[in-house]
Amino acid sequence: MPPKCKFTREEIVRAALDLTRKAGPDGLTARALAEALGSSVKPIFGLFKNMEEVQVAVRSAAQDLYQSYLAEDMAAGKYPPYKASGMGYIRFAREEKELFKLLFMCDRQGQPPEPGREMDVIIPLIMKNTGLSRERAERFHLELWIFVHGIASMIATGYLDWDMQTVSDVLTDAYMGLKTRFCAEAGE
Repeated sequence: MPPKCKFTREEIVRAALDLTRKAGPDGLTARALAEALGSSVKPIFGLFKNMEEVQVAVRSAAQDLYQSYLAEDMAAGKYPPYKASGMGYIRFAREEKELFKLLFMCDRQGQPPEPGREMDVIIPLIMKNTGLSRERAERFHLELWIFVHGIASMIATGYLDWDMQTVSDVLTDAYMGLKTRFCAEAGE
């Protein structure tokens, strides 16, 4: 009978997530993870086929954490729900720089864009707040999200060090400018 594994999958994923937070996505290696666990690589490969499977589990855990940021900011009521989703995205970039890079600053060449889980909530919010059609609301969101992603990326890489009030003010400016343009076009 093989010896009982001294770690669970969840413990290994948690350690791998913490390692990624500290060392970035490229720092997650079997050797570094084993060192973080204080063991050999054997327990890792007793529960995972390979490091790719560990990396997939880490991406999933990071995605769940990101979703919790969005849910938390949208539920807090400090900002309107649509703005809160952008603020949550940027807060995630500020507080979880390496996990943000893992999820949103990786090479996706050849991969189709993945619709976010939040799109079923966000597009109807835009439609309600602006009176735009679904197609125009999706375009509105894409243009504003490019702006939000730019701010988040610059914060995650240390290029910007804006406080959240400045971020909020700038997002309001961008939202109002786009809303004015899109609503004027819809009235033509």
